[in-house]
Amino acid sequence: MDSAEDHFKKVIHNNANENVGNYDMVSEYSNSEKIGFIPTKEDEESGSTSDSDEEDDTSDEAEGAVMQMLKEGEDREKEVKDPHYRNTYSSSTTEEVTPQASQTEGKDLRVLQHKRGSQRCEKKNHDEFLENLRLHTWSCLSRAQYVSLLKDFVESEFFVIDGDSLLVMFSDEETQYLNFFYQIECFLQDFTEKGAKYIIVFFKDAEQMYFPYPHFLFLRTALIEHLRNNTGTTVHTEFSNCLSSEWEIFLKKSYPYFIIVSDTGLTSLQTDYLCILIAHSLSKKINVVLTSGQEYDILRVYGYHVQSVYKHREFFQKHERDLRYACANLVRYQEPSMCLYEHLKLSPKSIQKEVHQAVLLLKQLWPEGSDIQRVVCVLSCAVGLTIYSDMLENADTSVGAKTKQSARQGRSKPLSPEEAADLCRMQCLTVALLLHMPLSQRAQIRILKSCWTDQVLPLIKMQQLCMHFALIQLSDTNDWKLDLTYLPDLNDDSLLMNLAHYYEVEYTEGLEFRKELGKEIENEYQCLWNTVTKLAVKYNFGDAFPIRKTSRLFLDEKQTLFRVNEEEIPNIGLISVKSDLVEEYAGDVLKYLPVLESNDPAVTSLMKYKEFHELRHWHSGRPLTEEYERTQCNAVDPEERRQIQKLQTFRHFYGSTLEDSNSKLIVHQEDVSRNANAAVKKTQKKHKSKAEMIAEENHRRLQAKEEKKEQEQWEALCIPTEKEIKANLTVGINKLEKFLKTLKSKSVKFSVEMTGLSACLEVWKEHCRKEGSQSNDLSTAVQVMRRIHILLEKYHDLLEKQHLQKLTRYLRLLGFENLACTLSGQTGESSDQNISKYAIKVGPARFQLQYMDYYLLREERNDPDPRVQHFIPDTWQRELLDAVDNNESAVIVAPTSSGKTYASYYCMEKVLKTSNDGVVVYVAPTKALVNQVVGNVYSRFTKKLPDGLAMCGVFTRDYRNDVMNSQILVTVPQCLEILMLSPRCQKWTKRIQYVIFDEVHCLGSEIGAEVWEHLLVTIRCPFLALSATVSNPEHLTEWLKSVKRYWQHAENIIEGSSTNSEENFTRKFKGKSKVQGQKKSYRVRLVLYEERYNDLEKYVCSLKGSDFIIEHYHPCAALTVNHIENYGIPSDLSLSPRESIQLYDTMVKVWQEWPRAQELDPEKFVSFKNKVVIKKPDVRKYEQELKKELSEWIVLGQRQKVNELLKHLKPKPADCSEHEKWRRFASFVDKLWEMDKLPAIFFIFNVDSVENAAKNVFFNLLRRQKSEQDPDTESKKERLRDELKKVNKTLRKFNPQNIKKLSSSKIENIRLLLTTKKELEKRLKRLTALPSGCTYADPKAVDEDTLRKIFYRLRFERRGYLQQMMALRGIGYHHGSMTAKGRQVVEMLFRLGYIKVVTATSTLALGINMPCRSVIFAEDSVFLDALNYRQMTGRAGRRGQDMIGNVFFYDIPLPKVERLIKSNVPQLKGQFPLTVSLILRLMLLTAKADDKADAKAKALSVLKHSLMSFRKERYAEILKIYFMFSLQFLIKEGYLDQKGNPIGFAGLVTHLHYHEPSNFVLVSFLVKGLFHKLCRPIKGSAVFSEDVLEKLVLILANLFGRRYLPACSMKYKCEFFQSKVFLEDLPEEFADAVNEYNTKVEENFAHFLLTTARLAHMEQEYRLPLSKTDFKSKNWHGSELASYLMDTTKSISAISPFACLSRVVDNNLFHGEIINKAVLHSLGINVTNCPLFYLKKYDKHGRRMPLNAYALDFFKHGSLVALTTDNWLNEGDAYYLLKDFSLLIKSIGTSLSELCDDPDDNVLLAFQQLGKIYEEKLNSAT
Repeated sequence: MDSAEDHFKKVIHNNANENVGNYDMVSEYSNSEKIGFIPTKEDEESGSTSDSDEEDDTSDEAEGAVMQMLKEGEDREKEVKDPHYRNTYSSSTTEEVTPQASQTEGKDLRVLQHKRGSQRCEKKNHDEFLENLRLHTWSCLSRAQYVSLLKDFVESEFFVIDGDSLLVMFSDEETQYLNFFYQIECFLQDFTEKGAKYIIVFFKDAEQMYFPYPHFLFLRTALIEHLRNNTGTTVHTEFSNCLSSEWEIFLKKSYPYFIIVSDTGLTSLQTDYLCILIAHSLSKKINVVLTSGQEYDILRVYGYHVQSVYKHREFFQKHERDLRYACANLVRYQEPSMCLYEHLKLSPKSIQKEVHQAVLLLKQLWPEGSDIQRVVCVLSCAVGLTIYSDMLENADTSVGAKTKQSARQGRSKPLSPEEAADLCRMQCLTVALLLHMPLSQRAQIRILKSCWTDQVLPLIKMQQLCMHFALIQLSDTNDWKLDLTYLPDLNDDSLLMNLAHYYEVEYTEGLEFRKELGKEIENEYQCLWNTVTKLAVKYNFGDAFPIRKTSRLFLDEKQTLFRVNEEEIPNIGLISVKSDLVEEYAGDVLKYLPVLESNDPAVTSLMKYKEFHELRHWHSGRPLTEEYERTQCNAVDPEERRQIQKLQTFRHFYGSTLEDSNSKLIVHQEDVSRNANAAVKKTQKKHKSKAEMIAEENHRRLQAKEEKKEQEQWEALCIPTEKEIKANLTVGINKLEKFLKTLKSKSVKFSVEMTGLSACLEVWKEHCRKEGSQSNDLSTAVQVMRRIHILLEKYHDLLEKQHLQKLTRYLRLLGFENLACTLSGQTGESSDQNISKYAIKVGPARFQLQYMDYYLLREERNDPDPRVQHFIPDTWQRELLDAVDNNESAVIVAPTSSGKTYASYYCMEKVLKTSNDGVVVYVAPTKALVNQVVGNVYSRFTKKLPDGLAMCGVFTRDYRNDVMNSQILVTVPQCLEILMLSPRCQKWTKRIQYVIFDEVHCLGSEIGAEVWEHLLVTIRCPFLALSATVSNPEHLTEWLKSVKRYWQHAENIIEGSSTNSEENFTRKFKGKSKVQGQKKSYRVRLVLYEERYNDLEKYVCSLKGSDFIIEHYHPCAALTVNHIENYGIPSDLSLSPRESIQLYDTMVKVWQEWPRAQELDPEKFVSFKNKVVIKKPDVRKYEQELKKELSEWIVLGQRQKVNELLKHLKPKPADCSEHEKWRRFASFVDKLWEMDKLPAIFFIFNVDSVENAAKNVFFNLLRRQKSEQDPDTESKKERLRDELKKVNKTLRKFNPQNIKKLSSSKIENIRLLLTTKKELEKRLKRLTALPSGCTYADPKAVDEDTLRKIFYRLRFERRGYLQQMMALRGIGYHHGSMTAKGRQVVEMLFRLGYIKVVTATSTLALGINMPCRSVIFAEDSVFLDALNYRQMTGRAGRRGQDMIGNVFFYDIPLPKVERLIKSNVPQLKGQFPLTVSLILRLMLLTAKADDKADAKAKALSVLKHSLMSFRKERYAEILKIYFMFSLQFLIKEGYLDQKGNPIGFAGLVTHLHYHEPSNFVLVSFLVKGLFHKLCRPIKGSAVFSEDVLEKLVLILANLFGRRYLPACSMKYKCEFFQSKVFLEDLPEEFADAVNEYNTKVEENFAHFLLTTARLAHMEQEYRLPLSKTDFKSKNWHGSELASYLMDTTKSISAISPFACLSRVVDNNLFHGEIINKAVLHSLGINVTNCPLFYLKKYDKHGRRMPLNAYALDFFKHGSLVALTTDNWLNEGDAYYLLKDFSLLIKSIGTSLSELCDDPDDNVLLAFQQLGKIYEEKLNSAT
């Protein structure tokens, strides 16, 4: 692969040196205007501003330790500040892809332009700026993140592909013309199939850069016309350049999702132009995706994504003049003057003019029209010959003399007109063959490697210019019928060279070589040539035959050779595998494929290894038996038991912060089925027993007593509460509602509500007397109406006539006469003269929607459910409980905090009650969520179990406890998969009664999604799948139903074969298991609930000067007319009642003649009219009607009105600098505090920013306290502390044991000292107490003992003291790099209401129970997508505490906000579910399982039921093909025998299955003994040197720490402080082993492709994938010459016929890098499915992509900070990557300990030592 980059460079080098290098192009600066590069005054001032944050010099002596710690952190951050704009750049020489043509002299074809007229210093400044621009670009691109590009794609959104970047991406000297179009169409079709929408933009001015390279100029023009005319792709060519005003308007109006652009061009000039395009796009808030490094699989496309941030906009603003000047000079149009052979002058204008005349003449010759192939052929030949002849004829005699002299000196002579005509005749013959010869025949054309002579090249280039101008001219022709279908097939250079060789060499050798053209070809050729001669009327170029009239050689003899396929392809066929699993799964495909004989070398050479037996756990080294796990509790030593008890105590405590109450549900061991039967019998009884009657009477007596007590309590509080409401309405109402929550008696609650109503009305009257009825403050009236709503809805059965009369009177007082009449049942007017004094000047419906807004009541049930104690469940929740009662499965999709997880705990309770054997497994996506669920379980349940059993167990990657002997197992998917696919855990899996999948939308994630699939298809029991964000739940449910149908069928087979094992299992646990006696159900319910309990209101926040602009964001503002027209209004775009009114008012304002304005007026709307209590469902109907009407406006042709309406709703935030945004962050938090929007979570995606933002807020409070407190406070505190120390010192002198011996005076002294101590402590506490204005914490939320207990967990944390000091001020931060203890402290204090401000990464998005009042997005990121947005906003609005949730966007680009609001959550499509390692695990399961039928059913379920292939037969077929390849690979590599049994190192490979293909490479190193050579300890010890360990880390980093950087990052030579950044290559011996491994894998994969080629759909293979242009269905009558030119021995059975045109054959498949380009497309096989291990990876431009050396760098310096500054990682990512790497080293060590018989083996000891050292370094760094 080293030659890949060179190979790419050859494309242009050949054009420069051989083809186009014989002409020169010199750019010109403008003579008319001098544009300097001197910075303006503003630039200088902005440049002098330091990028670093202001230094906080505030210091609080009381918290000196914290301040010192923070100061050290700041100093360190300053040292490692982002080096983007420092003067420490040291750029290497710009890598020129092509040399400047001015370096070549004496060439035969040149392009000349005027010399630069600018001053030398101006040019120098220009070059310096371009150098800085490159540095800036590489700096930005080096931080690109490798992500899935389409995961958050809005259906109406599109992205832009830069057309020139697309051209550069697929330019390759080996790629034939038609194959070039095929590759581009494959690329575009891949996006299209995945649902992407895109446009392609070719900038007009960029065309100028291609004139020196006519081949690419012609390709570009043809590509534009083909995409525009033959595909549905939108192509824009109207924009002059990327800095044009038209392009900027387009970007602003349409705001594409991102732009795909190359960071390198065909020339250095084009590279600079692309840098300008990148800089401009980022400055306009358009994200950039690089063409470099893009990869794809069946479902996704991955690429390097660059996020637009403020510094990009800042760079553009600062250098805009320079950028515009540079762009103008790069693409400035200058009429090039070309020279052929030094003296023949050629003007493109003359070509253009000649083409125009030729087209007019051709229309007369072919009036009925023609096709593009014939037309371009005759035009290029005729125009080329005419112009060339003109040039020769007009040549000056002096130049001619010079030419003769040059010829005598060795210079070659130009072609004569007759020789040029010969070349054109062959071109006509080539096109004749293209017109009639099918692609299948052309693919067999012999492979000729040659090149044109120097005399021919200029003429060919001139003809390419002719073809370019011909296409331009024809694109403007509308009055002539022209078929453009075959634009991608205008020429075939390989075929032309074959013809040239034939007529030069073979044709002259004798008659036997003179082949007939065939009548069809001859007539076609004759017609073409005759047309050429008619068009070139000025000259006579002879007849069509003979084709060659001259003897000049056109091909270079020295470089001409025919390719001989020396490598012999082995026998095609599969190695047979005798396995029932293989036959049952893939038998239908296998019958069509050949099988190798038993004596074939491929079979006889198979490696023989001993059969694999797994005896110990790979992660712990413990014996691998289920019995060991089940009796583990008895074997725990006292210290370990004490640690477990401490952990359980903490879990109880942690769980108490999750639940409203600390009470535990005591679960007894009962036979539920027996009790259920008893309950049924009881219900059938007609008469109650005496005992039951007594119990009921006692219950009534208790209720009456409780009610009397509550009534007395209320009578005591009634008058004070009324007074408090009248004094302060808000405080009084809050106390009233708090008191209501403590009551149980409905009658007492009713009395309280009536009193509250009367008090509120009195307050309203008083307000009106003071302010007048015109007051805009209606908050008091809202409280009055709210109490009326509650009384009418919740206490309607207690309302008597006098109550109704009172409510009617109150409604009249408010001015709602129509509502009063409705309530009283009367009609007519009131005679009360005082109504006008208190009446609201707003209609009742509008008042309820606009002002009551979130106080409107929801539709709730009033009938309790006996299964639920603490609340009344909704209908959908009851359906869930019914599903659990019936042992059914259910998919639950409901918003966050809606109560969907209650069913999970109900399910656990049921299983705990049923027996001691049943198991519930709770699957959570993250370890943090696992800990939360465990806390909930301990808080809810307790159960006394027999010795050896536990109620709750935990299994995560780095912690496991009571896994096999617990009834509730909480785990992560990867760990449950280990158990499900383990042959040793079959008995345990049969005990599982329910599996609960929390956050099941992780099925759609990029990493680990396939594991969720494997679990859902392998479990035999019912399940609950929970999520808040699944956009296609119906599809998911149908898939799961199909899985359950499979298991229903499979159960019948399994039950018979597993009877014996069941009996053994039952006997082992002494008695018949109750687990198996449960009724089985295979039903899967779908439970949907879309209504959020709280509405969300959104706000856009920005900074303008020193003021914060906070604007309400109406959800409809995110829409566009096009989106509504094409896709409608998104279903989950909900409006609050206030927003519905706002939408109506805006509609009326925009269209004053709106016909339905009256009908949809809130007072007239059918669901609101005269309705006293408008509920949320009523408002939803109104909202839907408004949305429907908005869509109808577009249908009625009112697009302009809709545009105006949306514009009116759209806020206008200001833009501010990143620096200023964070500097003012603390003030923003203060603003939210003033607005009463706390508690709040601030989501920030950079770990450093998360911590710094929290510190910023903390510092702000410290500064405030210092400015407000008494200057003498510190000295007073110090004095009190000294006095307290003295008192304590004195007290310590007295021995408490001898107190009886002390005299009374001394005892009195002690009492006095103790009194003094208490007094001093009180005074000190008052002085150290934080002022209320200097803390956000709520001291009443948590008592001191609880706070002390929580802070105790921070005592050994690295930043524990800082966290504690911040928490005391109500501030916390939360991210993945923190320890679990640190995160849990923040979570508990936030839930308890003590902490009010938390800055966090997305770790809080996934299921963590931390509800808040507001969610703030404080930073944009590629990871802020539709899914994360919904997960994060789900935290806003605490049920029971907040009436509404708030979402703030703090300086997030407005287009991004729009995208987030209107985008749908990505649909669950699954992932490619198979890997080679997984298939080995499935084979191991079926071979080693005790219950073979169960194991086989699980394996088949995994193979047959992937979500990706559900209802997609083609995908199912692809998976079978991949399965067969995997089997062949495993057999050939010695991991399976021919019976499918695991052998050799199968165990080690499966233990490291997450790291394919590195796991296979590691085994190859072990087999070759390379580690034993390396791992040699220091003489006389078992310790290994630093060099050995460092080399071991280097090897492991190359294998398992593979994180690629963009290729351009190697150009960016910034100053690295501690890290090497770019990972070194493997040591030579290891690299050789990898190459050997790759060779074998490539051979296996190529052999497999050749075998399965017959499964391809060949009809598809002869069509271009996007345009569907067919190249097969041609009437071909044969040609003797064509047959002669074909090579029937050429093997191309597995090669795309389009790729065959570029000289690719079957043998090329043995080189992995070409597979994706060459293999038959319809097979669906991608090289990513092949376990190749690339030592060096190259992008599509042939540049090497370096590996990030983070793992090795950290081992050397141990600094996380260095990784963030040097290695382009943020701290969170760095921590997780290092944590994984550390765990991996330990995993390999324990795996090797199982394989090694010798515990003192050097390799084993080295890995153990390295694992310990690496873990210690990581712990010390965090």
